[in-house]
Amino acid sequence: MKADVLLGLQWGDEGKGKVVDVLSAGYQVIARFQGGPNAGHSLQFNDQKFILHTIPSGVFHAGKMNVIGNGVVIDPSTFAEEVAMLTGAGFPPQENLLISRKAHLILPTHRLLDAASEAAKGKTRIGSTLKGIGPAYMDKTGRNGLRAGDILRPDFRERYETLKKKHLSLLRMYDYPADPSDMEDAWFKGIEVIRRFRLVESEYFLNRMLDEGRSLLAEGAQGTLLDIDFGTYPYVTSSNTIAAGALTGLGLAPSRIGRVYGIFKAYLTRVGSGPFPTELHDEEGERLRQQGHEYGATTGRPRRCGWLDLPALRYAIMLNGVTELIMTKPDVLTGLDSFKVCTAYRIDGKETLELPHSLDEDIVPVYRTFPGWKEDISQARHFSDLPEALRNYIGFIEKETGVPVTMISVSPDREAIIRR
Repeated sequence: MKADVLLGLQWGDEGKGKVVDVLSAGYQVIARFQGGPNAGHSLQFNDQKFILHTIPSGVFHAGKMNVIGNGVVIDPSTFAEEVAMLTGAGFPPQENLLISRKAHLILPTHRLLDAASEAAKGKTRIGSTLKGIGPAYMDKTGRNGLRAGDILRPDFRERYETLKKKHLSLLRMYDYPADPSDMEDAWFKGIEVIRRFRLVESEYFLNRMLDEGRSLLAEGAQGTLLDIDFGTYPYVTSSNTIAAGALTGLGLAPSRIGRVYGIFKAYLTRVGSGPFPTELHDEEGERLRQQGHEYGATTGRPRRCGWLDLPALRYAIMLNGVTELIMTKPDVLTGLDSFKVCTAYRIDGKETLELPHSLDEDIVPVYRTFPGWKEDISQARHFSDLPEALRNYIGFIEKETGVPVTMISVSPDREAIIRR
């Protein structure tokens, strides 16, 4: 059996939570492979809205096993809040959630270091979510971090205090006065919540599941253009958000990967700083923001909005080996007389289809204009129900990318999905 991978192809916020929730019905195991509480996967059904930051989006399906993989970084405080939210809503996760012993922990001082680092950057700040993600991954690669399995060791508190001491010395270097004590009570209560879950060697568990013929969906966070290696550096996250991250974040061999689902919006958004060649700074951009409710699920910050960028989309498809495309939010374009798609970049007077070393370069998007549609598509459940203009737009994307669009989300609700 092979594992399938689902990930975002843009700067995150593509609608991964809903799509994982929908696809989970066809899988027995759902596993998160990277990122941490900087993720905000939104799901909406039965007139309820849920936002998951750490726990896999398959948690709402009875009988499915969910795994937080070794590539994820966990904030115990956030995790405890998430568990309480799910339990209160009637979805207690204790029975169907496993946690990798090798997943690293975010300490209160990691969050303080994140804030201190961002403040020190001044005008060059990268737009961090201030959740401690970057400092936690720095400790991981620097071989200083604490892992979930360490909470079972008799010297755990001593290890915590040692790392905390190191962080406090770094904060003094930043001249950033901070005291983690007001966060520690909730953090250690979160540690006790984690103790109630099964901590496992997830790489063995997941490979065993595949050997036994169980179906596995690997769930990514953020988006391809935020990848630490291939994203718009330095305005990126601190992990590998591409399909390769599913291998290292779950302990799977390349030969064990099957389908790769790539999710993209019918337009484009970004939260925080960084280049955005097709960004709209006018009324059309504001309309997309309001119509699409484009505010960060984790931070609440307004998202920057712009037209779909095909050079960036093709780049993401190449990096991930995408086999199926999933489009979200075409309903947000409803009502426009026309809309645009960037088909190429013009740099120094020359057109190119490739992303340059830095999107900060003087890029002029080359646009193609498409006719809009007025029909409400939120109740469409078959491809033939969609307006001709939207069907043509989807066909254009398929032709330009060489990858079929097999699923289209036409509103936030779980049932508002067209499968092809």
